[in-house]
Amino acid sequence: MSAPTEGPSVRVLRVGEQVRHILSEILARGDVHDDVLDKHVVSVTEVRMSPDLRHATVFIKPLLGKDEAAVLKALRTNTAYLQREVATRTKLKYAARLKFLADDSFDEGSHIDKLLRDPKVQRDLDLDPS
Repeated sequence: MSAPTEGPSVRVLRVGEQVRHILSEILARGDVHDDVLDKHVVSVTEVRMSPDLRHATVFIKPLLGKDEAAVLKALRTNTAYLQREVATRTKLKYAARLKFLADDSFDEGSHIDKLLRDPKVQRDLDLDPS
């Protein structure tokens, strides 16, 4: 008897990583003709595919977090072009619908780091229970 699998399948993860690489390459080469995207270096940090591979949530972060709202708007404006490019390069049965979101995980990590460096928290961490 096999254990129940939790989380995305290997194929879903593999396709998500493939889409991430494709989008990263398109943005790095400047293939999208958009003034906002031309002025920013954008990292595609993660792509989460739906189990049926028809939807992709794309997490992005502009370099230094500058103009995040403007970059997201530019990506959303150019979604049709990006979807076509991804569909052509992945050769999947269906073209995945792309949804762009800001990646807040870096901000959360910085916030946790700041909390851990707080003198009150340091004092509590330094207390030896023995």
